[in-house]
Amino acid sequence: MAGESVTPAAQSKSQRAYWWIRERISSGAYSPGYRLVLGQIARELDVSVVPVREAIRMLEAEGLVTFERNVGAQVAMVDEIEYQHTMQTLALVEGYATSLSAPSLPEDALRRAREINQQMVQCLDHFDPHRFTELNREFHSVLFESCPNPHVLDLVHRGWGRLNALRDSTFSFVPGRAHESVKEHEKILELIERGASALDIEMAARQHRIATLDAFLQYRAERRNRDAAQEGPR
Repeated sequence: MAGESVTPAAQSKSQRAYWWIRERISSGAYSPGYRLVLGQIARELDVSVVPVREAIRMLEAEGLVTFERNVGAQVAMVDEIEYQHTMQTLALVEGYATSLSAPSLPEDALRRAREINQQMVQCLDHFDPHRFTELNREFHSVLFESCPNPHVLDLVHRGWGRLNALRDSTFSFVPGRAHESVKEHEKILELIERGASALDIEMAARQHRIATLDAFLQYRAERRNRDAAQEGPR
């Protein structure tokens, strides 16, 4: 179905709902773990709940949506193992790229990074995980794009590309991590500004990435335990 070319006029209501929801999942507007309320979506599309339910079934068959008892329909979570491997690798290569970039970062780049981090702080008041994630990527890009080693930089870009493919927005289901993240950004900037050693900068950037992974893994473990408790003994 994903490969069909159908004009909007020819689409059934369920097909229209399918593409409408799918586009929001692809864009990140509906991030992993986002709860899909059928009645709300039906009102937005001005249709009954029936075609929305059918669209959800089609998306579930593609693995983009999951349905759980006591939870309902929600955007499928990221592949935990793939996410873990990507974040571990990115922690290494991005941390190193950031340390290599640090000596040549111009004042305007550091100023831009601070401006972005301030925008992230402002996002915390009315939290928008998708916007926060976009700013987070922009912040780190400022710090690592000056890396003089093109091979290392390519590995960083590949890592971020895999995160995009996973439709990752960790902050959507671990919002408390966002507050710590902006504090850690400030620490990395301070290290760069005072000319700290390459190793100190690399380790700070690496630990920053690992802390996000740890928050994700803790969330998944707690959720599994909660789900198991709800299901009870078999």
